Amino acid sequence: MNFENKTILITGGAGFVGSNLAFWFQENVPSAKVVVFDLFRTGETFDNGNLKSFGHYKNLLGFRGEIIAGDITKQEDLQRLRDFRFDVIFHEAAVSDTTVYDQHLMMQTNLNAFKDLLKMAKEMGAVMVYASSGATYGNAPAPQTVGREEPANIYGFSKLAMDHLAYEWMKKSDLPIVGLRYFNAYGPREFYKNKTASMVLQFGHQILSGQSPRLFEGSERILRDFVYIDDIVQANIKACDPKKSGVYNVGTGKARSFQDIVDILQDQLGTNLPCEYIPNPYVGRYQFFTQADIEPTREFLEYEPQVSLEEGICRYLPEIKRLFTEEVRA
Repeated sequence: MNFENKTILITGGAGFVGSNLAFWFQENVPSAKVVVFDLFRTGETFDNGNLKSFGHYKNLLGFRGEIIAGDITKQEDLQRLRDFRFDVIFHEAAVSDTTVYDQHLMMQTNLNAFKDLLKMAKEMGAVMVYASSGATYGNAPAPQTVGREEPANIYGFSKLAMDHLAYEWMKKSDLPIVGLRYFNAYGPREFYKNKTASMVLQFGHQILSGQSPRLFEGSERILRDFVYIDDIVQANIKACDPKKSGVYNVGTGKARSFQDIVDILQDQLGTNLPCEYIPNPYVGRYQFFTQADIEPTREFLEYEPQVSLEEGICRYLPEIKRLFTEEVRA
């Protein structure tokens, strides 16, 4: 798609993926009008103690587009978006904390609000690209393939329900609709996710503080498909002009261990701290092996992962160090 002079909405635009998308457009397509819509953090927390919103103004420092504070579950807030006519909607806003068990809130925020945005996309003739999740697979065997889902929590279930709704809309609409199932994403602007930030960031800060990296027992056998934020952004951009609407995995197609992350970080930081291995309290509700089947993503989105785990950590390390100095130590 030619994004020149297009009007683009990014829900959850002060969050991790959303803010990276906003800056991609600012840096690569300055003629595009980008509107960020985000709840922003209020200090409110869920029952688990985690924040209800990860949107943070610091993720948008330097952003020159329009910013609207609002809640996707409130019609009066969504109504403010009708002042625009969007060409593309990137829907990143969600309750994304997999340890939240409030089923009503999860379904209301992730599913019901998505339907409202689909209606808006139809009215405006906008392309809809939305964030699904690798959590839809639960304990399904690797490589995880679209159509073989086993969600193990309400978050994964809500995202799968979004995908089912999207398929229904694909049948009755000629608008491009693409769902992207992110696997284990990491990279700049995730710091304000706090406890739900990637283990790349968390291990990095443990090591920089001189602490032994804390891993679950058997971490060398716990495998994940870790995908760098630049590849997530790439997939979103390519999803705007798909050969076929659908739901697609976004990962590298390669599984790596948490032990690999620690070893790469220690190598690049020049440390040799002994690891501390602790029992895994999540056995029975924990994904031990994720690996995205990305062949359909290659075929229909022309997506090709560019960043290995080694390269991603190398790119990310200056930001990890900066955050440690300015945010963790401060």
